[in-house]
Amino acid sequence: MAQTDTGTPERGQRRRSGGRISVTVHAPDPISREGALGQLRRCPEIELREDSEAGAGTVTLFISDTLDDADVTRLRRVVRGEGARAVLVVGALREAGLLDVIECGFGAIVWRHEATEHRLVQAVFAAARGEGDLPPDLLTRLINRVGTLRRIAAGRADVPVSGLSPREVDVLRLVAEGLDTGEIAGKLSYSERTIKNVMHGIMTRMHLRNRAHAVAYALREGYI
Repeated sequence: MAQTDTGTPERGQRRRSGGRISVTVHAPDPISREGALGQLRRCPEIELREDSEAGAGTVTLFISDTLDDADVTRLRRVVRGEGARAVLVVGALREAGLLDVIECGFGAIVWRHEATEHRLVQAVFAAARGEGDLPPDLLTRLINRVGTLRRIAAGRADVPVSGLSPREVDVLRLVAEGLDTGEIAGKLSYSERTIKNVMHGIMTRMHLRNRAHAVAYALREGYI
């Protein structure tokens, strides 16, 4: 998809890909909610809806300082139960909670101190497309976690046997290392269309929402 110099999809291509994106905002306090609404309201491609209208076809912007168990439960309900795509805006995130959040189906995460208008809009459009959008430091933590779990899994006899093909495992491993579709295609000497088809097959078969979710699932199940 073509990019503007702001890093978001060009307006005409946004509209051709499905028109305005419905967005709901869930925040812990009125000030945070109004601040996010004010930033998103300036983007004509976004249609703001009430928090109660979250559901399939919408993107939910979920704002929190630090996640607790109740927050994680709500995240699962919004994404899995209501079928919404989601963006998490969070102040701090423990490593143990990172995989939980991604496994809920959150592929787009924004630090609260980086939540500018441009950054929020960028994350909303990434979520709407089903793509991942993680801050670089979180991506680094996720990759490091991949390495740790792979080393643990290598020494365990009870790691589940993978139901994935060798090609699918290779693709997921490179996704976990942070490579994009073109880079994975080059590494494995496949076309980009083949890589997209492989990822689509994995996510459809395993009921996963995006690449970040696929990596989290693969880690937990011992595939990589």
